[in-house]
Amino acid sequence: MKSQKDTKEGLTASRRSYEDACGAAHALDLVGERWALLVMRELMLGPKRFSDLRADLPGISANVLTQRLEGLEAAGVLIRRKLPPPASVHVYELTPWGYESEPIFQALGRWAARSPQHDPSLPLSAVSLFLSFRTMLDPHRTEGLDARIGFRIGAETVLAHLAGSRIEVGRAALDQADVVFTGTAPAIAAAVYGGQPLGILTAQGALSLEGDRALAERFVTLFPLPPKIERTA
Repeated sequence: MKSQKDTKEGLTASRRSYEDACGAAHALDLVGERWALLVMRELMLGPKRFSDLRADLPGISANVLTQRLEGLEAAGVLIRRKLPPPASVHVYELTPWGYESEPIFQALGRWAARSPQHDPSLPLSAVSLFLSFRTMLDPHRTEGLDARIGFRIGAETVLAHLAGSRIEVGRAALDQADVVFTGTAPAIAAAVYGGQPLGILTAQGALSLEGDRALAERFVTLFPLPPKIERTA
């Protein structure tokens, strides 16, 4: 029979541990490996196939993605299940506990957006964009607004419902949308966070709009970024 020490060493060999009772330390034991949090981020709007995750995380290898999925499944953060016919494909999906991690992403996002070194021109996934809307929405700017904003990014269609001080985002048909943005996630982010005028982006062909143009113009002003920190000497 293996000793307790041997068993413990075997566990830390397969999954490194900080051996610290702090909750934050244990959180890093669970999701602190490189790419783990980004895999979780990509599942925040619902299940995805392995190939979808690889496409949305272009810097990750198939081997590392497999390792992270297995580790997150073992930790109880996600599950792997098979869709019923006619799809009959395997997908990965966050558990209810996994979905509870969204405030972590929001806090990290707001904190890191204040860094002068943050480069918003780097690649951006569709899920990252929509999570940023739920993070950066300024409720003071949405007064009296009740609208449905549609987004068509590649094969993905997402509907955002703005009501009062809240925004709900999910995959859905766009027939109820008041306005629809079609383009890449970086192009939409350029309008929302980069201050690029919609007129210029549509003239360049980076974006197209269908529906209420005035609503689109207001929508891109609802998500102010927090101020950058001042550099110390």
